[in-house]
Amino acid sequence: MTATAVRHDWTLDEVRALFLQPFNDLIFKAQSVHRENFDPNEVQVSTLLSIKTGACPEDCKYCPQSGHYNTGLEKEKLLEIEKVLAEAKAAREKGASRFCMGAAWRSPSKKDMPYVVDMVKQVKSMGLETCMTLGMLEEHQARELADAGLDYYNHNLDTSEKYYSHIITTRTYQDRLNTLENVRKAGMKVCCGGIMGMGEDLDDRAGLLMQLANLPHHPESVPVNMLVKVAGTPMENVEDLDPFDFIRTLAVARILMPASHVRLSAGREDMNEQMQSLCFLAGANSIFYGEKLLTTANPEADKDRELFRRLGIRPEQRETAHTEDEREAAIAQAVEDEQTRHMFYDATRQSA
Repeated sequence: MTATAVRHDWTLDEVRALFLQPFNDLIFKAQSVHRENFDPNEVQVSTLLSIKTGACPEDCKYCPQSGHYNTGLEKEKLLEIEKVLAEAKAAREKGASRFCMGAAWRSPSKKDMPYVVDMVKQVKSMGLETCMTLGMLEEHQARELADAGLDYYNHNLDTSEKYYSHIITTRTYQDRLNTLENVRKAGMKVCCGGIMGMGEDLDDRAGLLMQLANLPHHPESVPVNMLVKVAGTPMENVEDLDPFDFIRTLAVARILMPASHVRLSAGREDMNEQMQSLCFLAGANSIFYGEKLLTTANPEADKDRELFRRLGIRPEQRETAHTEDEREAAIAQAVEDEQTRHMFYDATRQSA
């Protein structure tokens, strides 16, 4: 079998044509590409923890964490590092190989950076891959996180450039692309995708995937989210996306970015097992699990394990030189180091 070529020169017409293929033809193509690049029965498992919730100054119309909307979401302070480590340990014990931390910021302040840098170092010492989403990054901030050992940085484009102004006005599409460039320059891997079901049309979904596939380097991880409609946000009553259109989006993402992990992300709580299984068949090979994705519900880990068992899917394992004893020692030392420090402060107040 000839391996599918990795391209960075897709046109909108080409991507639209993939979406318009008969469903069975599209899924067959996507699964064929998937098998050229991955074990078809392994899925990478990540856990996502909100390390600071609410009061975000951005006006993303889908987001309950935006300070512009009254969604009843309780604002939370930056988590103590002991709590982060405890969550990371629990995630690892349930099979996660990557631990992702998210903060509701426009961008991290100078005051915040030492705390998140320390979190990266401590979680990394446990043998987990680390990922963060903290908003926009300047070059020096990206370098600081990379020096701390951060593996992945998540910064989604959300939708096509054409539809972007319908979703957010407090930052530009170019702002997002600039952050991705800064992350790449710093040597970190990129986690970047978007949200489906926000009222966009087929060309918007095609345009988003074309933008990602035409980056100089494909994102190593491509989260494909289904909108979770939250009361109080401008998108609480948007029309539901046809499930087959969502699955088509995953399949096209797999074809355009053959070597990337395509992540079945937010919205899984509203997907039955059959739909999730079709998503895996379409080339999705990464999931978040746990009870929450930042602030929205997610299938419980036990249900995921049972579905994996029924489908014959295994969690993808990360190769690491750390032994179990070394990991436990690192956790104990990290907790001991933090007992004399005060890392629980109000991150919702304005800081320099």
